[in-house]
Amino acid sequence: MTEQRTATVVVEWQGELLGAVGPFAAESPYWAQVGEVAAAASRAAGVPLAVLRLLAVAGGEGGRGGAAVYLAVASERPTGALAPADTEDVGHPLRLCWASADGLAAEWAWADGELAALGRARSGPVEQVRSWNLSALSRFPTADGPVWLKSTPPFAVPEAAVIARAGRADPGLVPRVLAADGRRVLLADVPGVDCWGVPEDGMLAAVDRWAAVQAAVAADADGSGGPGGPGGLADCSPTALAERFPALVERLRPELSAQEYAQVRELAGQLPAIARALDSCGLPSTLVHGDFHPGNWRFDGERVTVLDFSDAAWGHPALDGLRPEPFLSPERWAVVRSRWADAWRALVPGCAPERALELAPPLVHVHFALRYQEFLDGIEPSEHPYHAGDPADEVRRALRALGGALAPTAGSAGSEPLGAGREL
Repeated sequence: MTEQRTATVVVEWQGELLGAVGPFAAESPYWAQVGEVAAAASRAAGVPLAVLRLLAVAGGEGGRGGAAVYLAVASERPTGALAPADTEDVGHPLRLCWASADGLAAEWAWADGELAALGRARSGPVEQVRSWNLSALSRFPTADGPVWLKSTPPFAVPEAAVIARAGRADPGLVPRVLAADGRRVLLADVPGVDCWGVPEDGMLAAVDRWAAVQAAVAADADGSGGPGGPGGLADCSPTALAERFPALVERLRPELSAQEYAQVRELAGQLPAIARALDSCGLPSTLVHGDFHPGNWRFDGERVTVLDFSDAAWGHPALDGLRPEPFLSPERWAVVRSRWADAWRALVPGCAPERALELAPPLVHVHFALRYQEFLDGIEPSEHPYHAGDPADEVRRALRALGGALAPTAGSAGSEPLGAGREL
């Protein structure tokens, strides 16, 4: 599969589809990275455009590559030449707010109002960075530095509440929230770089500092009266995942071979025992980030910040402990794994963190299979290429990881990235 992405942009103005510009060759292969697409299309159309959503894609997979077609809204009637576009803009009940012209305008108007109230009025045009079914991310320039607007869908967690909860335990580990309203949030800029490849040892503090946050949240949640503790997070505990999995297996049966289906049914029968064994390792149920990999850690040489809490849930900390593995070399993973285990041993004397990492891989993949199905159930069909096949792929990874979970002395299992290619 080629990584090259081309982008064609259908232009809407005042509710009318006028035509298309492009195709353009994009530097980034990822469909959701729309900043350069909006810039190229704006130049061709002669007026500023904002990308609303993906309409179709051919030849790519895994959220990248191929020929992508987008819909964009123009701020005024285009002056550039437009090619005919054989496209209909049909509404859909699952369309996300930022995927329509009026909805995106409302998101940006809210951000402008909040910035004005903060005395940080926008000083230039909004810059789109990312837009897809899991989030819309835009940069708002101000005289005091950039501010970020992030909007997330109904099936995501309102991030401001999770950031506030984690920030009570470690305010320096999370981004600063400037304003929030449901599933849209204004965030102060976080300097530095995303930590793909774990470039410096200093950012590894994210591992043990996040464990300390989780231990603090678990202690606060004792006796709170619900598995989600403060904030009412979804219950993704080992037992809950085991209970939810059989129904997903039946939904995925058409995508599985007869042999795979039989094996997955057997896996479903073994998950309750794995869940009990994992619970016996002594680590508490707590807030889990849900996507705790180095791409969601940001490091400026001194400070590490954990980002992107929209997949947060209530569950076992091993879900986060295993998440960095697919993104690291075996040697680097050994360092991170040891650091995570040492942190939990110090936080909960007598616990068995290494055993938890041995047991958890099948449940990690089950968790992601269930989560990807939630994505597919919550988005309109034109966005399905982002996640099509992911639940079944994660189920297959769970099967491959099962041996390590059942062997008393096995090492951690699972070497493929969870949702490979989806990380931006």
